[in-house]
Amino acid sequence: MAEPPVRLARALVRQARAARLADLPVPAVDRLKIGLLDFLSCAFEARDLPTSRQAAAIATTVEGGATILGTAKAAPAGEAAFANATAGHGLVREDMHAASIGHHGVVLWPLLLALAERERVAGDRLLLAAALGYEAGGRIGRALFTADLARLFRPTGLLGPLGGAVAGGVLLGLSEDEAVSALALAANASCGLNQWPGEGGSDMYFHPGVAARGAIAAVDLARAGAFGSEAILDGEAGLFAAFARRAAPDAIRLFPDGEAEILAVYNKPVPACNFAQTACQAAIAVAREVGPAETIEAVTVHLPEAAIRYPGCDAAGPFVRALQAKMSIPYGVAAALARGRIDEAAYARLDDPAVTRILPLVRLVRDPGFTRDFPARQGAEVEVALSSGARISRRLADVVPATEGEIRARFRQAADAVLPAGRADAIEEAVDRLEAAADAGAVAALCAADAARPRLAAGRRAPRG
Repeated sequence: MAEPPVRLARALVRQARAARLADLPVPAVDRLKIGLLDFLSCAFEARDLPTSRQAAAIATTVEGGATILGTAKAAPAGEAAFANATAGHGLVREDMHAASIGHHGVVLWPLLLALAERERVAGDRLLLAAALGYEAGGRIGRALFTADLARLFRPTGLLGPLGGAVAGGVLLGLSEDEAVSALALAANASCGLNQWPGEGGSDMYFHPGVAARGAIAAVDLARAGAFGSEAILDGEAGLFAAFARRAAPDAIRLFPDGEAEILAVYNKPVPACNFAQTACQAAIAVAREVGPAETIEAVTVHLPEAAIRYPGCDAAGPFVRALQAKMSIPYGVAAALARGRIDEAAYARLDDPAVTRILPLVRLVRDPGFTRDFPARQGAEVEVALSSGARISRRLADVVPATEGEIRARFRQAADAVLPAGRADAIEEAVDRLEAAADAGAVAALCAADAARPRLAAGRRAPRG
């Protein structure tokens, strides 16, 4: 009798279990470390936002639990991961994988840090698990998502549990069968409806928290013996059939030809939606040449079709909540032209007269070249007509990511604002040397707002494998 075909979930798990950190390109490991620092910086800076406080408030305080970043509170791993993922998403400045339209790091880092505090794991294993989480989430996302699907379902919410389960299974040394069940159970936690942009609803902020908590539950259930549906990705009612309404691909390869999805991830320079990034950068460049913003009479923004179609990106106001403005390309461009920069302060006063004067003048136009190049490149052009009759424009073929220097600087600034003196240096050094660390959980412990809690050996298990 012929052997039944290997289902997609098992094939992915086998690839993940065969991967080794030494096989990854050196830039991939460096990018992971910078991504971790940037996630921590976002979580620290957003610590006091309402959604961050709400997520932390519902966590159960336990001695020896996982750190809720930037606070003196510790909680069970799933609850800490929920709170930290929510905080990491609070600025809308999380890292971005354009090809899957997903923010993988804001799910993976809180999940892995919480598990690493609960169970002793080495730093090189944590880095490998993170790389595989980005890889699995990114590859599945490339195959699954279209612009139409992304209008309805949040990619981060759908993909986060999947990448998280792969990463968590590798981190904790699950067997092949356990890892397949974890992936299947996590797929049942995929969620995130895209109704929130028009109202600026808080739903979005909690999507990565739900994903991280769901992935931890899936991994723990699988390790406890729960059995998941092996055809969860490619079955007749599996992920692809349910969400994409089409058959799954025959195969999804991890690290094809030595490529790593983490190298397709960039760190945002602007605290706003991914699709607003390049347009805001182009607008800042135009603002340097315009002179008084009062002379602007019309603004045309050329964009990929995906940018215009993503929910909330074409919104022209009026805006009641900051999230509505952070999603809006017209608002971001108007603020950049009025202020000459974009930072968190740009979203503090949504009725700024200088911004609201320009906002109605902004028109979004589909650009065939940018549409063709997306998602490999994410271009934008901002063209401004002045009262003098002059026209000024700036065209960028792709977003300009935040540099390593910028990321490290904003990490230190954010960490210094909430942690004891000298802690930022200690965290940065721990992350930079993570592959040599015997206990990766020390990174999260250093992120507690009180004196760093001692590493508790009691009750902490070493992962299998």
